[in-house]
Amino acid sequence: MALPFFRKSLQFQGYDLKKASRLLEEISCWNEEQVLHQRQEILDHHLRSNSFYKSHVIDETLDWKNLPILNKADLQLPLRQRLSTGFTLKNIYKGKTSGSSGHPFSFAKDKFCHAMTWAAFDRAYQQHGIDLDKSLEARFYGIPSKGVDHFKERLKDTVGNRRRFPIFDMSDVVLEGYLKKFLKNSYNYINGYTSSIVLFAKYCQRQGIVLNEICPTLKACITTSEMLFDDDRELLEQVLGVVIINEYGSSETGLIAIQNPAGDMVLNTSTLFIEVVDEENYLVPDETVGKLIITDLFNKAHPFIRYEIGDLGSISSKNGQRILNKLEGRTSDVARLPNGKVIPGLTFYYVTKSVINEKSTVTEFVIVQKEPLLFEVRYVATIELTSKEQQQIQTAMANYADASIDVQFQKLLQLDRSSRGKLKQFVTEV
Repeated sequence: MALPFFRKSLQFQGYDLKKASRLLEEISCWNEEQVLHQRQEILDHHLRSNSFYKSHVIDETLDWKNLPILNKADLQLPLRQRLSTGFTLKNIYKGKTSGSSGHPFSFAKDKFCHAMTWAAFDRAYQQHGIDLDKSLEARFYGIPSKGVDHFKERLKDTVGNRRRFPIFDMSDVVLEGYLKKFLKNSYNYINGYTSSIVLFAKYCQRQGIVLNEICPTLKACITTSEMLFDDDRELLEQVLGVVIINEYGSSETGLIAIQNPAGDMVLNTSTLFIEVVDEENYLVPDETVGKLIITDLFNKAHPFIRYEIGDLGSISSKNGQRILNKLEGRTSDVARLPNGKVIPGLTFYYVTKSVINEKSTVTEFVIVQKEPLLFEVRYVATIELTSKEQQQIQTAMANYADASIDVQFQKLLQLDRSSRGKLKQFVTEV
């Protein structure tokens, strides 16, 4: 029987989940005028208290639709330079983006904002019968290979009532071990990267297994971080034997949208204000695909005001809710090695994270599999990576992927982008 550690641990750390949950209930009854009032409040706060944000707003009398749009490149400054007055590196929640768009950066949330983020997830999961205190999670995610960050993730797994299924190696011998865990443990739901769960489902399919027949406590699967295509959903429904819940979010803004029991991708309008604009940054009508722009309505420590998340999508209204009709982007290739090892593309976030940080001059990167065992790191930086930094990446490649991989480095003035202007973190040419 799981102990109710999760909610208590957030309260203990100063994240007032109880207060946040009460406010979310109030927000569910807000009208449009109240939402716009909250939007104006967070804007006024950062215009008063955040010199970084003020430097981007030339005219403070501009209408909302004419305010500048922040992109990831704008945020690649030391975090302390982007904090609002009264916040320091010691009294905030600090996180780091995955860099899947090619622009990794650190970000901050004040403690109540972080509580609101978790309260939004908590409420969204409860509609599917998932209790963050009691429901045992099979978590298909990455994890730092060692050190303090590894220990922190393991501790969070314990407190959060979840068991980690690392996604760095998805070869059959590893997947066989994962399958045995479902035979021995009473998992209630799966949560993780879409491509990794799909690889696991394909393995189960080859074994002729429907997962919830051998693990009858399993009731749901949440896919996140990458696109969920129709054929993959169909596969997961058949092989896992449970409801598939697609989730869309980001580390810096939290939950953006999640499917409700009716299957609609409902936008999180409680803590976020979400817009869609065209290439010239003009608002587009409902059901028109454009750039997704997000404002965090409660983050006082760090401005995410009209922030370009890096994806394209369209939104509309249905039954009084705002719905994400379409989402483009967030696909991830898979690297296959001659020894049979299968490595999801998001693994390479952990490789590059080992050296590309706030102190690095690297601003963009992409990893390309040129040959079965030859990978190229293409990057944009003010100076070339040192031999020590290159060796760190080579070592990380061995730790997270495979020691047989050779790594080349190419410094460029700019990186090639897709037609949508978005970088893929990993591309295979094999």
